[in-house]
Amino acid sequence: ADAHHITAPSPGGVGAINCMRTAIADAGLVPSDVTYVNAHGTSTPLNDAAEAAAIAEVFGDTPPAVTSFKGVTGHALGGAGSLEAVGIVLGMQKGAIPPTAGYENVDPEMAPIDIVVGEAREWTPAPVLSNSFGFGGHNGCIVIGPPPA
Repeated sequence: ADAHHITAPSPGGVGAINCMRTAIADAGLVPSDVTYVNAHGTSTPLNDAAEAAAIAEVFGDTPPAVTSFKGVTGHALGGAGSLEAVGIVLGMQKGAIPPTAGYENVDPEMAPIDIVVGEAREWTPAPVLSNSFGFGGHNGCIVIGPPPA
């Protein structure tokens, strides 16, 4: 938890950066092993900007594909992470990363990340990082999937 604010993420995504790095290290991986990030992706200006900055910081020159399920499912609050984990596993079964539904206008102020838009992207399943960032700075990230090839 970063406890920056009851609803706003920490500026620059510091809490998210720490959470993502910890999850990747706990899985015995390095950032370049992760090929896909399931973003918390609430479609709110503060959250999306902070999360994009955090993803750009963690992955640097090896940007993974990024998508979010919330455009399809809505925000399931406490159940969001579990619901999204099911979506990730379904993507592994299909060999595809789903697009971010409803994402059309790129915010020019947002850090450049590889957001999957329009249609699903073919994908050979590999480690996925799934982000869940909650109110009050309660951050959770999990790595799901097969080991890197």
